[in-house]
Amino acid sequence: MPQQAVPIALIALAIYSVHDALIKHLGQTYSVIQIVFFASLFTFPLFSIWLVGSRQLQSLKPANPWAVGFRSVAMAINILAAFYAFQVLPMGQAYALLFTAPLIVTALSGPILRERVDGASWVAVALGFVGVIVVLQPKAQGISLGHIAALTAALVSAMNSVLVRKLGTSERSVVLLLYPMMTTLLAMALLLPMVYRPMALGDLGITAAIAVMSITAGVLTIQAYRRGRAAIIAPMQYSQMIWGVIFGYAFFSESPAGHTLVGAAIIILSGVFIVSRDQSPPIAQETVTHHATQIARLTRLFAPRKSD
Repeated sequence: MPQQAVPIALIALAIYSVHDALIKHLGQTYSVIQIVFFASLFTFPLFSIWLVGSRQLQSLKPANPWAVGFRSVAMAINILAAFYAFQVLPMGQAYALLFTAPLIVTALSGPILRERVDGASWVAVALGFVGVIVVLQPKAQGISLGHIAALTAALVSAMNSVLVRKLGTSERSVVLLLYPMMTTLLAMALLLPMVYRPMALGDLGITAAIAVMSITAGVLTIQAYRRGRAAIIAPMQYSQMIWGVIFGYAFFSESPAGHTLVGAAIIILSGVFIVSRDQSPPIAQETVTHHATQIARLTRLFAPRKSD
């Protein structure tokens, strides 16, 4: 029912925000590489259950090997960068920078997809990046590795969105899910010995909860898009800024600076304007198992629906 779409979306995004807060909590003790590894590891059994039930086991061979390979590496980079951003930045600031992904998608869709971007959208993109400068305050506080990581995550998220849109329906959703998951897990496994420290049982439980929350929120998001129009559901993404400020203050003693709030407002308004004008249909199964910080969330707003 259409009237159920907005509350379902808001619940999903609240779950994602708890997910991000748990990442930040674990990041106070463990390397982001270790967190990504165990979160990905716990996702695999859940993904396997979905895969068996979806009857998509006919072939796991990519139709576009180079594109899928690029996407897989990009997803691993995005997950690592976004998790690191949440680890070291105030949650509100991390969200503000990650919210630039829709702006980047619009900027890339013209030259790569040959889609027409009107003047109003270009103005919104420009204003959005003014918001980024306001958030960063480069002269006053400098640009840290965390800021670079958040913007890298947003950039790679946008590139993935454009790539999935370009692939259209030529690639099956199971392939778009499985290969990035395997690449992320293997890459983190190779790096893990350099940073590993024994994890308490409770912390392992938190990483398992992160995986469950990712899938649960992804399923709820899909249901929201199936019940409501993308132009209404997509801007709900920005409700996470509220959760980020609340969780940051309550659990990490973070008080958002005035320039962060002003810059975030500019970015959000620009993003809402662009998303409301985007006519691309929403994604479906692609985001069920990969939150990957902001990448999966922002990818699902702009990628085409998969029907295989």
